[in-house]
Amino acid sequence: MSTDLFGNPDPRAASTDAAGPAGGSLGGAEHGNSPLAVRLRPRTIDEIVGQQHLLAPGSPLRRLASGTGAMSVFLWGPPGVGKTTIAAVVSHATQARFVEVSAVTAGVKEVRAVLDQARRDLVAGRHTVLFVDEVHRFSKSQQDVLLPAVENRIVTLIAATTENPSFSVISPLLSRSLLLTLQPLTDDDLSQLVTRALTDERGLRTGDGGPYELTDDARADLLRLAGGDARRVLTCLEEAAAGAEARGTATITTEIVEQAVDKAAVRYDKDGDQHYDVISAFIKSIRGSDVNAALHYLARMIAAGEDPRFIARRLVISASEDIGMADPTALPLAIAAMEAVQFIGMPEGRIPLAQATVHLALAPKSNASYKALDAALADVRAGRIGLVPPHLRDAHYAGAERIGHGQGYLYAHDQPHAIAAQQYLPDELADADYYQPTAYGAEARAGERWQRIREILRGQH
Repeated sequence: MSTDLFGNPDPRAASTDAAGPAGGSLGGAEHGNSPLAVRLRPRTIDEIVGQQHLLAPGSPLRRLASGTGAMSVFLWGPPGVGKTTIAAVVSHATQARFVEVSAVTAGVKEVRAVLDQARRDLVAGRHTVLFVDEVHRFSKSQQDVLLPAVENRIVTLIAATTENPSFSVISPLLSRSLLLTLQPLTDDDLSQLVTRALTDERGLRTGDGGPYELTDDARADLLRLAGGDARRVLTCLEEAAAGAEARGTATITTEIVEQAVDKAAVRYDKDGDQHYDVISAFIKSIRGSDVNAALHYLARMIAAGEDPRFIARRLVISASEDIGMADPTALPLAIAAMEAVQFIGMPEGRIPLAQATVHLALAPKSNASYKALDAALADVRAGRIGLVPPHLRDAHYAGAERIGHGQGYLYAHDQPHAIAAQQYLPDELADADYYQPTAYGAEARAGERWQRIREILRGQH
């Protein structure tokens, strides 16, 4: 017999439920040994903590939970902010048939079976709510299978993902659904959950059935370690309670929390949107000259197992894009770091990465070089090209001199300061001035030299 989320016989489930495997986080019934985060999972939408921007009266989530909403939704947010909880509330509240599929274990065959059953149930007047956990793990072909069912409302899809759907979900499926963005929980939200865990009948109890006490410092530590993740704060609290029980005390202190929780897990998915967010913050911190922030994001990437060659390549780009001529040593140092990482590998490769990060963050900044090229490219793409001046044209083939190629060319090394006062740009661009050096670092000196050179070239010296 099929059961609901809480282990009770589920009157909503069809006799053909076997066609659709659950295999997900809601598939097992709650029991006495369930993790605290499972036992405390909200049963109604009003028990949900946080996400108030999505829970206003008449909101899509409230209508979905009440069974009056038919729009498919994608729930996008970091781990532990309530995506599965929302699906659990819907599964408990709606009168539709609720089917859960885990994108980790289900293939196209299993998805088709669920949708075929949903079509048969719809003919009989029963609607199906399909929850797909970790939908970003579905391949394009699996997502394509879902598309007609979502478009024709054969099912109401609730899809949970920790990755930006813009990168991981096909556009036709996303355009036919409502995207709801969940935010990390605040410390107040997490503190409310901790209090619920200590007071609710489904929460923590000592061996003799009494309540646990949590010191203020220990609570602060738990909130800090949680990083906005409800599941993490409850897991840490549960482990700390077990540590207190082992000591024969009902008081959870900072010392007990520190022993129970070795370290906070690094939230970073090197294949998902966190990958893009963290590397973006890394480069922008270097550009902003905040060496501490740059090292923080470098540490997050290294701890999460990011490919060090990817980090090194971005450092090479940054050395030219953001530093350029303000510190000409930045580029060779970044290239040396990249070669060192490839040569020695990890974990020692973190050392040259750190050196390059510090050097680039502290270096004077200039984007004048690549802005100059972009300006020149804009002219070329706009058709402002012009003919190469005759005196600069190739004069090394027979007959070139007869048609004037190379005539009047001044050899720079024969001129004072090795600078020949002659026109180099085509006539149409003779007054173009692409390179605008900054007054920072070594580029300030380069700018002074360029000013003198420009005066010579234009006969102003």
